[in-house]
Amino acid sequence: MSAAEPRRPRAHQVLATLGYGDAIGHEVLGIQRVLRGAGFESEIFVETADPRLEHLTVEYLDMVGAVEPQDVLIHHFSIGSRASRTAYALPGRMALVYHNITPPGYFVGVHKELVKLCFRGRRELTAYIGRCDLALGDSEFNRQELEALGFRDTAILPVVPDFTHLDVPPHRIIAAGFDDEWTNVMFVGRVIPNKRFETLIRAFHVYRTRHNPRARLLLVGSYSGFERYQSMLQALVTTLGTPDVHFLGHVSNEELTALYDVADVFLCASEHEGFCVPLIEAFHKRVPVLAYAATAVPATMDGGGVLYDTTDPFHIARLLDAVAGDSRIQEAVLASQDAALDRLLARDFGGTLLRFVDRLLAGPSRPAPDVPWDFWPQFEQFERFEELRQFRPALFRALPKQPQDRGDGGGGPAGTSSNEVSAVGHAADAETDAPRGPRDRCPGSEAPASAKALAGEPNPRLRQGSGGQAEPRPPSPEPRR
Repeated sequence: MSAAEPRRPRAHQVLATLGYGDAIGHEVLGIQRVLRGAGFESEIFVETADPRLEHLTVEYLDMVGAVEPQDVLIHHFSIGSRASRTAYALPGRMALVYHNITPPGYFVGVHKELVKLCFRGRRELTAYIGRCDLALGDSEFNRQELEALGFRDTAILPVVPDFTHLDVPPHRIIAAGFDDEWTNVMFVGRVIPNKRFETLIRAFHVYRTRHNPRARLLLVGSYSGFERYQSMLQALVTTLGTPDVHFLGHVSNEELTALYDVADVFLCASEHEGFCVPLIEAFHKRVPVLAYAATAVPATMDGGGVLYDTTDPFHIARLLDAVAGDSRIQEAVLASQDAALDRLLARDFGGTLLRFVDRLLAGPSRPAPDVPWDFWPQFEQFERFEELRQFRPALFRALPKQPQDRGDGGGGPAGTSSNEVSAVGHAADAETDAPRGPRDRCPGSEAPASAKALAGEPNPRLRQGSGGQAEPRPPSPEPRR
């Protein structure tokens, strides 16, 4: 590039993990396609990535020095994320994209680390009120949450799903045993408590015993990290004595396509969704949808499918029987879904995104914000330990471990432990599993005591403001392994 030639505008994205087959991953890749198509330089900075997608990403540590005040940084907020904390401290105009954080109460008795992590994540989100120039929800429900938290300039960046992952030849090994005259009731989503799998199982039990004994329940989604909850669900199945409940786990795109092809009804009982992409996938695959009318679900369905407002398994079973057993009702439901999907796909996602980016570029450049005095020393210390982990792993593992839980959860800012960080992906409302790539740190490892001795104890994430009130402070990095 010659000295006289103007620099191309840059609009990068940052997020914790780019997962294969999940809703956020599809959106991130779609945003990059739009930005590059409009002439922007655009990279995806991540902590970890699925090995199948890692070639599309850049290590988040490389943001330092690469992002300048005149650039745009699209930040997909994630709880407990080092990438998020680093993005906070960099210059550049920031658009924060909020995909929602599951309320911590859903994980009580199931995943204690996520109870703490989701609580802290919602608190940490408020630190970005003054840092970001624009706060975007991917649904009206999420936008309203941002507004209630105090974000001043909010808007909706609509989710327009890319169905290319379903437009693949179906892999029928898993689905082959279900392609018969039986009725297949299906749900797709990570096996976590807010999805209310127990409601699905109870409703299916009533449907199978009272209406249709030739039926099965297909539950598609990872339960990694939530084995305890999955065991509780298996115990419920055993207690009810309900056969033909199948936990299929994480599946490939080809397998997912095959399972949609054999599904007769899509049943959703989830109580908390920021958007719920599988509902739209079912619309696309022309599977009749019944869904619990909670949080973002009614807006996502936009008049398509059938909404219900009760958790009574007998009522849900009667709805299932009506839709699965009457072809005229099925056709009416599918027609409503087709119309809703047409309205969704007619939205100008690319134009909306570019208008937001242009609005940010029209504003003043954004210098780096003030951060705690120990932020960048900790960042540099983390880099040194990361190099040690990668290139001298035996020496790294020989370092003494930090003391265990001291009452506040452990070693990172606000007590974030490495086990909590490994569970981050489970709390967001992504719909499928996201295997981690080789950039991820050693499983189960925790900070060496020497790291904290060298880098200093992180400041607490809340500081006292005027009047003695606790106020959010910029999140700090975590020099842990």
